[in-house]
Amino acid sequence: VQLQASGGGLVQAGGSLRLSCATSGSIFSVNYWAWYRQAPGKERDLVALIKSSGITNYADSVKGRFTISRDNAKSTVSLQMNSLKPEDTAVYYCNGNLRIGELSPYRAYWGQGTLVTVSS
Repeated sequence: VQLQASGGGLVQAGGSLRLSCATSGSIFSVNYWAWYRQAPGKERDLVALIKSSGITNYADSVKGRFTISRDNAKSTVSLQMNSLKPEDTAVYYCNGNLRIGELSPYRAYWGQGTLVTVSS
């Protein structure tokens, strides 16, 4: 399974971007989808997560501004980012905790990252 993130770019503070993560390959089941981000010189941090149940979790810094969603039929996940701030500047990675077969364990799959730059 491969994940492909897209939608990053340069935006002014207060603007919006929508990130998407497409998948290729066969997925048997999904435990959760997530978006992480990594700013220069910092660790990769969880931004948002959506479980198979539909329950979502967000980092405190993005609550009320970002929304994670999924399309189960297409096995894709998106991140709508509104009211962007310069501190949101980072490379954003999509992540899926997936099984590729009935006998396979859940494991993490990562997209390649997409750069979001928010100018002040």
